[in-house]
Amino acid sequence: MPIVALKNTSARELRHTRTYPFLVLHGPVRLKSMLAICIEGLTALLALAGVVYMMLVLWGTRDFHLACRIRGGASGFTPDVSILKPVKGIDHRMYAGFVSHCSQQYAGQFEILFGVSSLSDPAVAEIERLKAEFPSIAIRLIECTRRLGTSGKVSNLVQMLEEARYEHVVINDSDILVSPHYLTKIMSCFRDSSRDAGPRVGLVTAPYVGHTRTKNVGLWSRLEALGISTDFFAGVLTARKLEGGIRFGLGSTLATTRSVLAETGGLEPLVEYLADDYEMGVRIANAGYRVELADEVVETSVPDYSLQGFVDHQLRWARSTRDSRKLGYVGLGITFCLPWAIFACIASGFALWSFTLLSLALLARVAVALSVGVGVLRDEQVLRDLWLLPLRDFFAFGFWLWSFAGDTVVWRGEQFHLHDGRLRRSTPLADAK
Repeated sequence: MPIVALKNTSARELRHTRTYPFLVLHGPVRLKSMLAICIEGLTALLALAGVVYMMLVLWGTRDFHLACRIRGGASGFTPDVSILKPVKGIDHRMYAGFVSHCSQQYAGQFEILFGVSSLSDPAVAEIERLKAEFPSIAIRLIECTRRLGTSGKVSNLVQMLEEARYEHVVINDSDILVSPHYLTKIMSCFRDSSRDAGPRVGLVTAPYVGHTRTKNVGLWSRLEALGISTDFFAGVLTARKLEGGIRFGLGSTLATTRSVLAETGGLEPLVEYLADDYEMGVRIANAGYRVELADEVVETSVPDYSLQGFVDHQLRWARSTRDSRKLGYVGLGITFCLPWAIFACIASGFALWSFTLLSLALLARVAVALSVGVGVLRDEQVLRDLWLLPLRDFFAFGFWLWSFAGDTVVWRGEQFHLHDGRLRRSTPLADAK
């Protein structure tokens, strides 16, 4: 389309006329040119902000490595422990996770309590099989007949805690797989901190990686596992650095004591929360205790998602985070350096400087993926799926935007509404994942 009315046009305007040949630089259309310039500048600034965030992640990663070195190995503190595992149905690699808990090389005594809402649950047969395979381990099956709130998981935990024998308790999800030294390393974080500066440890939580099947892994499962190792935990390390420690828990491991739980109101106040792990950490931190991030990495299983299952899980995760960390979640938008850099390339008409910015963003993003995913979490899947990083980040950016468009989540086959982190039951979905 020909350009008209170009006299008295500045060199900068001419450049943007070449970049955007469909724009006329006089009259109302001049506003469109100014808008294009603003979009170009805004996307470039957001991409640069994302690169700065990546630098913060690397800083937080270095700080975590140093803290782990200072902390050293096991302290010899091995109290008796009750492990609480709420169970519903059969999850991928669930039995392998059960076996890993029974194979602990731990100097103290420990028991494992499995909680189910009904003895007809398919998981009961697996628990009985476990008891037969490990007769020397104190394994108990607790039928949790009361429904105390919207979250069946926390409802069961309340009833399981009543049956626990020991002061120290460890709560983790049914599919978590751990190393033989898991309890030793987690409990060592509770060593007497009376000589240390700062508050005493009230909660220990642990990083985790998402394990996919070794063969015929679907795209959606790969994207989720990649996000856990290269994005989610990167955010945890950044929060730890900027906030002087973490003030929340991760469901992979929640280790605390009965007395700390009693001081913070117990588990009962959490029965309406979706992110009960996060909320437990907040309450313990607000009570004046320290939340410690252990350097013991555990594994969770990533299902073979369909597209719908992947969308449901990612959206539930995004909206749960949005409700838990409102201000921080809004700021999450600046962390997507790769999408913003690509948008800047498009907005600038693929100018040379935009490719320089894109290269910088890609370098920073890959550095974070390798330093966190491989360096901290030792997740070899990151190397396998590193080429999917741009696609994964675009999906994450889309879910971040989508999360503001509603409050509905799907969890364990039912639909709920979220309000300030609390669940409100909606319509049951028979086939939801």
